[in-house]
Amino acid sequence: MRAVLMAGGSGTRLRPLTCDLPKPMVPILNRPIAEHIVNLLKRNGVNEIIATLYYLPDVMRDYFQDGHDYGVQMTYAVEEDQPLGTAGCVKNIADLLDDTFLVISGDGVTDFDLQAAVRFHKERGSKATLVLAHVPNPIEFGVVITDEDCRIKRFLEKPSTSEIFSDTVNTGTYILEPEVLDYLPADQECDFSKDLFPLLLEKGEPMYGYIAEGYWCDVGHLDAYREAQYDALHRQVQMDFDYYCEERSPGLWIGQNTDIDPTATLHPPVMIGNNCRIGARVNIEPGTIIGDNVTIGNDADLKRPIIWNGAIIGEEAHLRACVIGRGTRVDRRAHVLEGAVIGALSTVGEEAQISPGVRVWPSKQIESGATLNINLIWGNTAQRNLFGQRGVSGLANIDITPDFAVKLGAAYGSTLKPGSYVTVSRDQRSISRMVSRSLISGLMSVGVNIQNLEATAIPVARAVLSTLGVAGGIHVRIHPERADHILIEFFDEKGIDIPKSKEKKIEGAYFKEDLRRAQIHEIGQVIYPSQVIDAYTTTFEQHLNVEAVCRSKSKVVIDYVYAVSGAVLPRLLGKFGCDAVVLNASLSHAAPSYSEREAMLSQLGQVVQALQATFGVQVSANGEQLVLVDEVGTPIRGETLTALMTHMILTVNPRGTVVVPVHATGAIEHIARRHDGNVVRTKVNPTALMEACQRNPNVVLGGSSDMGFIFPQLHPGFDAMFCIAKLIELLTIQQHTLGQLWSELPRISHRSQTLRCPWGIKGALMRHLVETHPSDRLELIDGVKILDQQNRDSWVLVLPDAGEPLVHIFANSEDREWADQQLRDYRSRVLTFIEKEQGIHQHYSAQEGIR
Repeated sequence: MRAVLMAGGSGTRLRPLTCDLPKPMVPILNRPIAEHIVNLLKRNGVNEIIATLYYLPDVMRDYFQDGHDYGVQMTYAVEEDQPLGTAGCVKNIADLLDDTFLVISGDGVTDFDLQAAVRFHKERGSKATLVLAHVPNPIEFGVVITDEDCRIKRFLEKPSTSEIFSDTVNTGTYILEPEVLDYLPADQECDFSKDLFPLLLEKGEPMYGYIAEGYWCDVGHLDAYREAQYDALHRQVQMDFDYYCEERSPGLWIGQNTDIDPTATLHPPVMIGNNCRIGARVNIEPGTIIGDNVTIGNDADLKRPIIWNGAIIGEEAHLRACVIGRGTRVDRRAHVLEGAVIGALSTVGEEAQISPGVRVWPSKQIESGATLNINLIWGNTAQRNLFGQRGVSGLANIDITPDFAVKLGAAYGSTLKPGSYVTVSRDQRSISRMVSRSLISGLMSVGVNIQNLEATAIPVARAVLSTLGVAGGIHVRIHPERADHILIEFFDEKGIDIPKSKEKKIEGAYFKEDLRRAQIHEIGQVIYPSQVIDAYTTTFEQHLNVEAVCRSKSKVVIDYVYAVSGAVLPRLLGKFGCDAVVLNASLSHAAPSYSEREAMLSQLGQVVQALQATFGVQVSANGEQLVLVDEVGTPIRGETLTALMTHMILTVNPRGTVVVPVHATGAIEHIARRHDGNVVRTKVNPTALMEACQRNPNVVLGGSSDMGFIFPQLHPGFDAMFCIAKLIELLTIQQHTLGQLWSELPRISHRSQTLRCPWGIKGALMRHLVETHPSDRLELIDGVKILDQQNRDSWVLVLPDAGEPLVHIFANSEDREWADQQLRDYRSRVLTFIEKEQGIHQHYSAQEGIR
């Protein structure tokens, strides 16, 4: 007798297990479901099997090949173009079915007596016999009613609760006569339950239901998958698995070449596959299933996990009724909790926690210490922290999604008092609108009210925040350095980026899901404040020498890079009577790429030259950052721009204080000495700069070219728009061109290089540098700065990156050769140390594997 094995299903509800496997190839007791079905068919006298394939067909063909190793003859029918449905694919092979044949679903676990079903079929003279079973909850299955002679009278595919008229369901196993396929059209999608069987009922063909005794489980979703595994291990279903796994003692099946430490504790029933290594003091509770080539580290605690082939479980890891996919690594002290599923080739970092029911798609990275309580489908990494060096950032609509933003807004709002107000603002991109609306929904759900500033430049959002009496603010924009990323920034009541302590509170609420839920009458409201731009303009004018700007007769070319700041700055400059030539001022929903911005900068230089303008400026980062172009079209940016702004500001504000990040050019100190000024250096992050500008007396300028410039008297944030107006004012007062001022800057060689450095080595590298240099030559503001013994204006800074596995090396000196040589030397030192540490880690890993 021949059987058709329906093996084309993609198993959507079983994902992530079926992302790289067809559903019939998902393992039960370390062997594919399809192998158990083949064994069942063989026990029931079926030795010719035709498997119909569609999704990932090569996986099954490569596994079974011609079926010889499994005692059957296997052939395959592949649906090339489109799925034909359960009946359509059988119709497609009708020429191979010339006698009574059996159809069986490839995703069911059963031990039915199929020979008895075939006898029943023949005795009744049936054209189609459905193998039926009684189930407690028939909603997910096709319900069938038969008469006293077992002839089918009625059936309904997947009824609603009100439509249930029986607990007898269709198991997806049929015995059919070949002539019933004549009712089906060729090469068309059709289904047994929806098309063929109703038609046979209508035509009066003899169709019977055989109510089978025994076990049956439709492995249609993850809960059913785990249930089938545990039932099989407890021998509630008859399965042949002694041929690949020996029962060493009652309920304890162990494969070949598996080594179990004598101190490990195993509580049957347990199955452990071939070539496994079980470490010292491992505790394995009943219901645990471990695949082939699995390593379990010392002191791991396993309570009913299902671990697929090739997984590595670290020391002291805790697994609870979860599924660990093929080749996945769960590192030391990680916790994977009930119902969680980790896809193939993923890594769960040390002390990370996967919350109950969370699904992780294949090849994902869960950072050490991270808590994951939402499915990880898109993107590559689940991070330990939400906040990076600057706000919360991630790939647009992949990491930063609407559901993520709703939860983030609720987490932030839960750290505030009920009834508080916060501002929400954004750039003009559609993605930013979507994310800001989601944040607003989350905030409202925890009883926080919104002052919605909508699309506005970030300097405006910061400046007006203190006038609105709010507890804080959020700004959403395309990341200034990565056009495919979203950046979400949080402000305190003054408009300064929130401190680390506040970030930790938000992260705690997010990861612990400690979210307040407001009652209906407490839901937050959304208010749209008016005259926001007018308030900013008033403050703007108060801190500018308007008379100097108005009489400057300057001609300035401004490239707005299609940014929202273009809606504010023309209005301001026009009010001051400036001759401003505007480029790329229209609003665009797509952020320009780096190469596009560079092309626009080149165009800006050409326009400045052609118009003989005073200078040009390209505004970016939603009004925070800028690049200057001098009167001959040469860009001024980087450390030169930082030095130039410091020189111009201290010239009119002698003895003032300038705040810059620790890695900024040493030219700042040279310029400050010329003007009896002071320099305060801070950590390399925006919050540290803003706080230092507010904390220190007589600060006249803060920031750097890569973050923007702060004018503390105006507002606490970066503001490129005010910077442009201030430049016009200062050039008028000082009666110099940018080129002339540039020539007055001290000649300092400032070099940098970036190297890859694994996260786990950064701390050891910093300690190594501190221990190998005299303490009187070190500054530890951020990273490790090593001062030259003879000239303390010459220095090297080794700075670990806050958001990437990188380390940055800066060398600064009046002596260019010294800077170049030091950069080479420290690059070599750092690389040597990294290679040494990686070698030590690999050695320890190898030793652990041996143990």
